Amino acid sequence: MQKHDMTWMLLISLMAFGSANAEDDAIHIRTLAASCAACHGTNGNSVGGTPVLAGLDQGHFTSQMLAFRSGERASTVMHRHAKGLTPAEIEQLAHYFAAQPRTAAITPTPVE
Repeated sequence: MQKHDMTWMLLISLMAFGSANAEDDAIHIRTLAASCAACHGTNGNSVGGTPVLAGLDQGHFTSQMLAFRSGERASTVMHRHAKGLTPAEIEQLAHYFAAQPRTAAITPTPVE
């Protein structure tokens, strides 16, 4: 095999590895975001009682999460969640939630 062929094979391998890592990162962030759903609703669309994260400005999300993480912003549970995230994960979650469309909360109709 010629050196040129080996170089192309290496580049193709690296590109495939990079896309696999990007896909793994996306799955990881969707998994982290799913854990937020317990309080903040599916895809960040809270039905009340907690802030809506869907469509939130990335800078605002990041600054608030870093404030929870450092203890600068008081909270009941968010400081614990934020401390479990790396700054890179917080940035990725900020991007994820900013990309989610906001939807109107649907309140169940009481059965009479």
